[in-house]
Parts: sequence; structure tokens; C-alpha cells
Amino acid sequence: MQRFRLALILGTIFIGLTCAEARSMGAQAASAAQQTDESEIRAAIQAQTDAWNRADIPAFMSVYENSPDTTFIGLNLRKGYEPILQRYRENYTTPEQMGTLTFHDIDVRLLPSGCGHSEIALVTGKFHLARTAHGEAKKDDGIFSLVWRKGQNGWKIILDHTT
Repeated sequence: MQRFRLALILGTIFIGLTCAEARSMGAQAASAAQQTDESEIRAAIQAQTDAWNRADIPAFMSVYENSPDTTFIGLNLRKGYEPILQRYRENYTTPEQMGTLTFHDIDVRLLPSGCGHSEIALVTGKFHLARTAHGEAKKDDGIFSLVWRKGQNGWKIILDHTT
């Protein structure tokens, strides 16, 4: 019991010091960190667009967290990286069905934690597919909201709601 209390106290002190250190970074450094995070997310979205326009679904999916908890909400709910990947492969079987993807009106909102670091971001926007053929997926325009999480592999989508 004593060891548990000591570990709890030391953990609390560590977290407190980490948060104090983050707060002492100053507003300018925090702003720079937010700009970097937003730039990383926007670069990932551009890489995703480029992959789609090359008809490279695995590269497009690399922006999603490879986890059984990753969720896609569209006409149906899909949970898990592999089922989402399979959905894209089934609905977009040819480059003509994939067409050319563009995103616009993208808004990135970083949500700071208690220590001021952003580990979650909300991204909203619109998409358009210019294409000459349709497979199972008939919709060429829509809106989306994405929840991104910053982890050891950078920023990844953990929830995609596209309508």
C-alpha cells in the first residue's frame, strides 16, 4: 500500500511538472506548436488527396489509424481499419470510379489538453469527386467531419463521418 501511495504521489508530481513546463513555454511557443500541428494535418490531407488521385487506396488509408477502433460513418457504420479499407476497395474498383478528389472549406480545430498540448483535432470540410464512372458509391459531393489523434505515428484519423 505504501509503494502504491508513493508511486501515486511521484506520478502526480511528474504530471504537474510536465504541465508546468508546457505552460511555461509561453504563448509564442504554444502558437508555433499549434501551427506545426495544423500544418502536419493539412499535409496529411494533401498526401491523402494525392494518393486518391493516383488510385492508390492503401496510401489513401495510411492517414487512418490502423486500429480496430477506427470508425467510418457514412451510409453504414464501419469499425476497424481493415473493414474501412475493404469498403474503399469494394466501392472504388477502378481509377475511373475513383476520379479526381478535391477538398475545400477545410477547417482544422486543435483541442488542447489540460497541459496545453494538442492531441486531438477536429477537421471539417467538403469533398468533390470528378469522375467518369460510378461503382457502388454514387455520391460525388459531400461534407465530412474527422477526428484526428496525435500519437507515436503522427496525426491519424480515428473517426470519419462523411455524408
